[in-house]
Amino acid sequence: MVLIITMFIVACQNQLLPSVSTTPSLVTIKLSGWGSSPAEEELLKEVLKEFEIKYPLIKVKYEVISDQYMDVLKTRLIGEAAPDVFYLDALEAPFLMSQNVLEPLDAHITPEFDLADFDETLLNSFKYENHIYGLPKDYSTLALFYNKKAFLSAGLTSPPMTWEELRTYSKKLTFDYNHDGRIDQYGFGETPELARQDYKIKAFGGEVIDQNGYAAFASQSALQGLQLVVDQYQIDHSSAQKSDVGTNSGSEMFGQSKVAMAIEGNWAIRYLKETFPQVEFAIAEVPTINDKKGTMVFTVAYVMNKQSKHKAKAWKLISYLTGKEGMQKWTGTGFALPTRKSVAQTLGYDQDPLRSPFVTGLSYATPWQAGKYPAAIMNNFDNQFVSALLKQQPLQQAMLRAQKAANQQIKAMES
Repeated sequence: MVLIITMFIVACQNQLLPSVSTTPSLVTIKLSGWGSSPAEEELLKEVLKEFEIKYPLIKVKYEVISDQYMDVLKTRLIGEAAPDVFYLDALEAPFLMSQNVLEPLDAHITPEFDLADFDETLLNSFKYENHIYGLPKDYSTLALFYNKKAFLSAGLTSPPMTWEELRTYSKKLTFDYNHDGRIDQYGFGETPELARQDYKIKAFGGEVIDQNGYAAFASQSALQGLQLVVDQYQIDHSSAQKSDVGTNSGSEMFGQSKVAMAIEGNWAIRYLKETFPQVEFAIAEVPTINDKKGTMVFTVAYVMNKQSKHKAKAWKLISYLTGKEGMQKWTGTGFALPTRKSVAQTLGYDQDPLRSPFVTGLSYATPWQAGKYPAAIMNNFDNQFVSALLKQQPLQQAMLRAQKAANQQIKAMES
C-alpha cells in the first residue's frame, strides 16, 4: 500500500513539473555590410533567403551600414555590440586581425569545405600569424577599358600592350574637336589614388610599405613608376583626372567619352552598360610596365565576430555564402568574380571577352593592402601626389613629404 501511494505522489509531482521542449529554437544571426547598388543588395537578400530555406532554424538579420563603415564597426566591436558576421575589406584586414576581435576560422573549416579551392592570393589577404580570419566572397582586378569607336577613328586596331604604347595611343586619341583650344577627348583617364598606382611602384622594384609597415613610396624605384603618370599628364597632355573633366570617377570619365581609355575594375562593366549603353567598349589586360605584367586586386571577406554567441550558426552562414553553391548564386550575374576556382570554371568567365582580362590578371595582381594603418599611408600619398601632378611641387619632394607625414602618424598610433 505504501508503495502504491508513493508511486501516486511521484506521478502527480511529474504532472506538475513544467514540460521541457525538445524543439530546437530559432537563432538570429546578424550580418552587416556596406551600402552598394540596389541590384547588389537585392541579390544578397535572395541568397540569404535561400540560406534560410536550407537552414530553417537560422534567421539572418542583414544590416547595411551606409556611412563610415569601419568607424561604426570598430566602435561596436569595442562595445561588444558588433554583428556576428560582417564584410571586411582586405585593406582593413591587417589591423583588425591583429586586435584579437575576429574569430579564427581554422577550427570551423572542415575538409568538405574544400579550402584549397580558393585562390591562394585572395585567401592570403585574410591570414595572420598562421590563422585564417576571413573567407573572400568575391574580387576584382583592374583592366584597360577602351572605346572602340574612338580607336577606329584614330586608326587603332588593337589595345596597347606596353605602357609606352599606351602613351603613344593616348596622344593619338586626344582631340580638340572644335579647335577652340579646349580638349574634348583625352586619350587616357588617370586615377591618381594610391590604390591605382601601387602596381606601377612595384614595376621598378619599389614598395608602398617596408617590412615594418612604414611608408616607403619615396624611394627612387617607386618614383620611376610614378614619374610615368606625371610625364603623361604634364608633358604629353594626353591624360586627365576626373576633376579636369567634371566627372566623379574614372568610369564616368570613360562613359561620357571624356577619355578614350581608362583602367577600371570589373564593377565598371555593369555601370557602363546601364548608364552609358551607347558607348561601345572592349577590355584588355593592363599594359606591361618595365616589361612586367601588373595590376591590382581588390577583395572582401566574410569574417566572424570573436564575441558572437552563436559561432556554430555564424559559421554555417559564412560557409554557405563562400561555399560553392552560395558563391555561384552570388557571382552568377557577373558583377562580381568568384574566389573559388571551381565556381570560376563553372561560370566560364575566363572565356568571357569582357571579363577574361580580369580573371587572367589575378595570377600576377598586387593585393590592395597597406599595412595596419592604411589611412595614414593613403591619405598622405593621395594628397601629395595630386599636388605633384598639378605642378605645385616636384614629385620627389611631394613623396618625401607624404612618406614623412605618414610615418609620423603611424608612430603616434603605435605609441
